[in-house]
Amino acid sequence: MDEQEFVSLLQALTQPDTNTIKQATSQLNKKYYTSPSSLVALIHIITSEQAADLRQLAAVEARKLVPKHWEKVDDAQKQQLRNTLLESTINEERQLPRHSKARVIAALAKIDLEDGQWGELPGILQNAATSQNVRHREVGIYIIFTLLETMPDMFQENMAQMLTLFNRTIQDPESVEVRINTMLALSELAMVLDTDEDTKSLKSFQTTIPHMIKILQGCIESEDEEHTMQAFDVFNKLLSYESAFLSMHFGDLIAFFMQVAANTNIDDDVRSQAFSFLMQSVRYRKLKVQSLKKGEDMTKMCLQVATELDELPSDEDEISPARSALGLLDILSESLPPSQVAVPLLQAIGPYVQSQDPSHRRAGILALGMCVEGAPDFIATQLAEILPLVLHLLEDPATSVRSAALNGVARLADDLAENMGKEHARLIPALVKNFDMALQGMQSSQAESKEHELNVHILKASCMAVDSLIEGFDSEDAAKYVNELVPRFARLFGHDDHKVQMAAVSAVGAIASASESAFEPYFKPTMQSLGQYISIKDSESELELRSIVIDSLGKIASAVGAEAFQPFVQPLMQSSEEGLRLDNQRLKETSYILWSTLARVYEEDFDPFLQGVVKALMDCLEQEETDAEVNLGEEASDLIGQEVTIAGKKIKVAGANGKNEDDDDDDALVRALMEGAEDDDDDWDDLGAVTAVAMEKEIAAEVLGDVLTHSKGKYLPYMQKTIEVVLPLLDHSYDGVRKSAVGTTWRAYACLWGLAEDNGMQKWQAGLPLKVKPTADLEKLGDLIMKGTLALWEEEVDRATVTEINRNLAATLKLCGPAVLAPSDTSGQSTPLQQTTAILLLLLQKQHPCQKDDDDFDEGEVLAEESAEYDWLVVETAMEVITALSSCLGEQFAQMWKIFETPILKYTSSQERFERSAAVGTIGECVEGMGGACTPYTAKLMKNFLKRLGDEDPETKSNAAFATGMLCLHSTDAKEVLGNYNTILATLEPLLSRRTTTTPSENEARLLDNAAGCVSRMIKKAPQSVPLQDVLPRLVELLPLKEDFRENEPVFEMIIALYQQENEVIRGLTGELMPVFEKILGPPEEQLSEGLRGKVGELVGYLRR
Repeated sequence: MDEQEFVSLLQALTQPDTNTIKQATSQLNKKYYTSPSSLVALIHIITSEQAADLRQLAAVEARKLVPKHWEKVDDAQKQQLRNTLLESTINEERQLPRHSKARVIAALAKIDLEDGQWGELPGILQNAATSQNVRHREVGIYIIFTLLETMPDMFQENMAQMLTLFNRTIQDPESVEVRINTMLALSELAMVLDTDEDTKSLKSFQTTIPHMIKILQGCIESEDEEHTMQAFDVFNKLLSYESAFLSMHFGDLIAFFMQVAANTNIDDDVRSQAFSFLMQSVRYRKLKVQSLKKGEDMTKMCLQVATELDELPSDEDEISPARSALGLLDILSESLPPSQVAVPLLQAIGPYVQSQDPSHRRAGILALGMCVEGAPDFIATQLAEILPLVLHLLEDPATSVRSAALNGVARLADDLAENMGKEHARLIPALVKNFDMALQGMQSSQAESKEHELNVHILKASCMAVDSLIEGFDSEDAAKYVNELVPRFARLFGHDDHKVQMAAVSAVGAIASASESAFEPYFKPTMQSLGQYISIKDSESELELRSIVIDSLGKIASAVGAEAFQPFVQPLMQSSEEGLRLDNQRLKETSYILWSTLARVYEEDFDPFLQGVVKALMDCLEQEETDAEVNLGEEASDLIGQEVTIAGKKIKVAGANGKNEDDDDDDALVRALMEGAEDDDDDWDDLGAVTAVAMEKEIAAEVLGDVLTHSKGKYLPYMQKTIEVVLPLLDHSYDGVRKSAVGTTWRAYACLWGLAEDNGMQKWQAGLPLKVKPTADLEKLGDLIMKGTLALWEEEVDRATVTEINRNLAATLKLCGPAVLAPSDTSGQSTPLQQTTAILLLLLQKQHPCQKDDDDFDEGEVLAEESAEYDWLVVETAMEVITALSSCLGEQFAQMWKIFETPILKYTSSQERFERSAAVGTIGECVEGMGGACTPYTAKLMKNFLKRLGDEDPETKSNAAFATGMLCLHSTDAKEVLGNYNTILATLEPLLSRRTTTTPSENEARLLDNAAGCVSRMIKKAPQSVPLQDVLPRLVELLPLKEDFRENEPVFEMIIALYQQENEVIRGLTGELMPVFEKILGPPEEQLSEGLRGKVGELVGYLRR
């Protein structure tokens, strides 16, 4: 071996010349690295070379060759090589070579220790780690750390001994290096510590946590960036492990990270890391955070930090403490109950929005906006107080505050569209005023100036606020603003800033969608203006604009209708098909959504496009997705070697050159030495591609459901292929795809069921065994889908997917009856109904996998008291399935009610009003479903309903009135029912005699409607037990019903029955009733069912005679 050439080739690797490096690498690989002597030579260089960079490089190369050559090295040489390498490493003064040498030792030890050799190494390292020489301690602990990384199982038998050592070294008085390396070693040791079996070691591990906090605090105070980030990494790792490691000191950890996050004297990157830990804690340890009641403190801290936000809004994805604070608020509101986040926030923002400092006013409204999505139900109850505050800030003298207020309007409207829509008369003028001021300010300010940029942002924010807000308008209200809004926004179609263009185009689409026929005067001019953009493709900005234009044109199509839009369909479809080939994710997804919209507009007339549309959607769904390694650049070095989940796909992350974690320290040096090497920035694109395919499939699967639902019979030729492709997606790794697959498979079943009924299949009847059997094809499909759904439903951990299953199953049961619950030849030991019941019970008890935290400890009591609204949705939709079961099983459901009664009744006394309301409403629906079979439960239910009739929440009270009426109507326990008539009437009396000149709110109106329905059912059941001369005049004053048109049925059925009985009281009220009859026979048609409309019409005809 030519040692001189060998060394010179290694030195060439340190040259800043890519070609030199490539040539040297090639020669080394071909000429030297094939022989074991190259490894021996490298170890000699490691231990004897004067130049630190060459020692470092030799160690990098040696470690790669150890697995290949070490076993072939002569045993006589090995002991000397081990000893010299170990001695050299312990005495190495430079950190990078020292670390690289340590990794070579770990690589050798992995082979030797498994072969029963180098048995003295652990003892040598133990002595080094406890040496009086600080450098020896640093090296000893670092080598132990690298060994733990390489072969953690080796230390399992000596767990107690290792923890005793680490409890000592983590308190090293001289060296932060020793303390940090101990933290790193502990994070690896945790991987093999059995927290259930080895509780003694667990306790020993837990005692190190306060020391870790102290170490991180010291690193932050001394502005030691490298060690600070290493300590953060350890805490993040431990957070991802079993909860037991951190649980004892979790409260202290949260408090410490909150202090760091809030401290403006600390570097922003460090604060952002603290926020990141808090976000992950709330997301994955939310039950623990909730039980510690940390939500309120975190909320207030976030509000304060939000005041630091830059005045000029940035569209870049910059991470800053202020942005992180707003992100944490979003996660807090989604994960914790309103009492810990939304309530304290609303209590705290008063001084902020009234502050003299614009940054405080802006922080207040931005923080409020972040909490809407997580707690819409609670925020809706506070709108009366929130709206004046928002309107006030929309008039703020500071442009940045008005910009934030516009953002607040958009966020409120996104999740509370109907509630906000009712305030249109106050909100739209304020938005228009901001738009006009910004347009004027932009024209009078210099381009590139801060004021100009702020005004541009306000233009965009005004459009976005209108876009979100107008979705909650009914068509009559939206029509009032078309002439005021469309011309303003149309002026921006040609704006220089493409983001302003996009916001304006999107807003006009939303206005068209909401205003419907009122948009017609602007239809042709808008099509002419926007038509030029459906083929632009010269830049990413143009493709983004094109996607927004296509989306808006779809909305315009739904506004003006099939006939008016017909001339534009063909070019738009051509544009959308071309869009699939332009490699722009947003444009692809917009094309799919356009097809969904046009299928809804044209229904069966969409047939000419079905073949192409279905093929494109199928091609998308059949795309291959691989779990191959994704190569990243240096930006993702902290992920290297780990499995990460991106869009539901588990991906093994490799280094920039396909290397794994073991290479990271050394390769960083090589890359630093090779300054001319190629950049790996593009490697991020590979990561994005995996995400993009999964998200594209999510949308394609959902659109397929829309298309088949609206094209009905015309879709039949594609139905089998659709089922074959979509059904396996129930098992896809990305939850978004699973969710869409659930919706589309059940919609396919409902579509085929509807077509079968149209072709003469008898309508379903309640109960099992089935009284009406579906067709053989439907039976087979139902069996397939139900099996797939039950398998997913039982184990799914994503709440949104479980919620989607609940919604789809409830809708299917109501539409198609009990067919999918019937046992089949392949049902196995438990029937679909039994499996469904078991899953629903878990959901009610909050014991389903999707409701469990990553924590193993029992926090059931906390959850029983309060839920985050997002968590509640899965329970509420489970209740929808239960009401659907009662509907399709009829009287048989009375047996099942024994199972569901206790958990549902428990919710009727919840602290949260939305839980009480949903539970009471569910019971009322179940009583209706099981009819007379509810009788055995009468006393218990009546007691509960009477209590809820006095509830402080109008919606709960309203549902209690509905449920009480149902119980009175259906129960045959005359003693219990009639014995409570006077109590019920006395409770409802204040409502029936309500006289006010003001229009009742939506909740109040629904309460009055349900009170009317309740009394009408009571009269229908036992007219002799109701003082009609007192009650009927008051009841008639409440007519016509304003909100809950379903209650028109009991009201007018009762009135018709009394006329048929020639009741004197009702005949005396004919003069008051005739105008009511005229109103309910007029629009809107949904006031009455077709059958009842005929009966009322006959009655009116009779009375006129």
